[in-house]
Amino acid sequence: MIILGIDGGSKCGWAVRSDDGTYASGVWDLKPPRGSSPGMRYIYLRARLEEVRRAYPALGLVAYEQAHQRGGAATEYALGVVTHIQSWCAAHGLDHMKVHSATVKKVATGKGGASKAAMIEAAIARWPGWTPATDDEADARWICEAAVREVGA
Repeated sequence: MIILGIDGGSKCGWAVRSDDGTYASGVWDLKPPRGSSPGMRYIYLRARLEEVRRAYPALGLVAYEQAHQRGGAATEYALGVVTHIQSWCAAHGLDHMKVHSATVKKVATGKGGASKAAMIEAAIARWPGWTPATDDEADARWICEAAVREVGA
């Protein structure tokens, strides 16, 4: 099963895990230009999701980091990302699942409270020859790995 993992944010980590266990990943900059509506982030997100769908027509699951109550604009944005992912998946008949951040960290390091540095270090060890552009990219790969364990793909 092809899985898309998303670590939502203005710098949105993404990773696609193919059937053979190989990865493509990166970071989408969803921050709207100054003076633009904050809602542009969601339009940019949906455009990137469409790009993934075109590149991977057999995509079977979208896994994303569960939104947490942080308060204010951060929570509003995180919930908006989840809402757009869910509605996009529904429109394309795709399954989706949330993954708690502690689960992602535990899959990566064995500890549910791992630091960003530990997550990156674990990613470099897990995928030799690859270095994540940001912690968001590393997290997106770990989100895919957590989804694989959950669904047995």
